[in-house]
Amino acid sequence: MRILVLGGTAFLSAEIARQALAAGHDVTCLARGSTSAPPDGATWLREDRSQGAAAYSAAAGGRWDAVVEVSRDPGQAREALEALAGSARHWTFVSSCSVYADHSVPGAGEDAEVLAPLAAGTEPGADTYGEAKATIEQWTAELAGDKAHVCRAGLISGPGDGSDRYGYWPARFARGAGPVLVPDIPADATQVIDVRDLAAWILAAAENGTTGTLNAVGDPVTFAAYLEEARRLAGGAEVVAAPPDWLAARGANYWAGPDSFPLWLPPKHEGFAARSGAAARAAGLRTRPWPETLRDTLADERRRGLDRERKAGLSPDTERRLLAEHLATG
Repeated sequence: MRILVLGGTAFLSAEIARQALAAGHDVTCLARGSTSAPPDGATWLREDRSQGAAAYSAAAGGRWDAVVEVSRDPGQAREALEALAGSARHWTFVSSCSVYADHSVPGAGEDAEVLAPLAAGTEPGADTYGEAKATIEQWTAELAGDKAHVCRAGLISGPGDGSDRYGYWPARFARGAGPVLVPDIPADATQVIDVRDLAAWILAAAENGTTGTLNAVGDPVTFAAYLEEARRLAGGAEVVAAPPDWLAARGANYWAGPDSFPLWLPPKHEGFAARSGAAARAAGLRTRPWPETLRDTLADERRRGLDRERKAGLSPDTERRLLAEHLATG
């Protein structure tokens, strides 16, 4: 296949390009390449998508068996659709389960209500990520029609994950440095899809002509099971569990970001990490056992440095302070 990846230099899009090349496809990556280049063997259209429709002029000259779009910017996504959808046999938009309006119901599928698109002229930001993806979904349906595969991905992890969420806990256990403070949420769900499995699914869907909207998620796993496996892989460490309400009252953050407990979800998010992926599995999605993803994530964390600054998780100072206060109150 002739595949155009809108991106191809970071995490998921780079993995898609690598796997496509390994499978013998003709791969072109349209990307700025400000921090890294596409994989060796790919044709690089070095374009800055923030410069508008002109960024797609070189790509618009050919016909593509598959185009893969990963953007979170509605303006850029629409310009790409207008320039390229007509010449593509298959169009994948990698969306997100963040488009859903309600995250409280475990097991919900693709028919659940979706957030309203962004109002015209609204600049996308971190707090409107779901709405921005919903906007792109709408335009993909309008401009790519029945050739579109809208892939609603869950939390993506595995080697190369720059979000630092899934890797925080195994890295923290591996770092040692005293007891590990955790939220006391043993029955809460965690759910990730390995970046390698997601890339393979996106390529298989393009090869097979799979279309429609499908959740690409892994199996739900309890926080207790995930944490124990992370602890086992890293060599073990003492665990101190603190009540969620106690942690929240002291400024600990949910999910991600500075001084957060990664994978700890706020109230009314019981279904956020327990989405149904049954439809995608019926269509061919295959995922590896989650302990394998966790093992490889820990290896990647060791390679990148256990003591590096992180985008998610507690800082050592914050963890020591909270531990001391928790242990003092007994």
